[in-house]
Amino acid sequence: MANLIETVTTPQLKAGLPDFGPGDTVRVSLKVVEGNRERTQVFEGVVMRARGGGIDANFTVRRVASHGVGVERTFPLHSPRVEKIDVVRRGKVRRAQLYYLRGLTGKAARIKEKGRR
Repeated sequence: MANLIETVTTPQLKAGLPDFGPGDTVRVSLKVVEGNRERTQVFEGVVMRARGGGIDANFTVRRVASHGVGVERTFPLHSPRVEKIDVVRRGKVRRAQLYYLRGLTGKAARIKEKGRR
């Protein structure tokens, strides 16, 4: 049974996705449909968590919108609506889920950048 599920879902997996994880700042380009028009919208923020594997994988991105309001959005990794994912910077974190960022504002919410070696 599991083999049958794999044969159905494997062709739907996206190839060439960048390697990213919690703490990384990413720019996600989405297809947005408004009426009969379709446009690309960019959502840039810090990856708070990355979950699952295979076709069910998803990740949550948090950004601070106007007036200091935090906005979190969860994206299915292999969705046809997600056009591309660009990694802007790599963050140095020690946790898999960065929920503590919800309670921080301003400079306290910054994440150190990973050293390049």
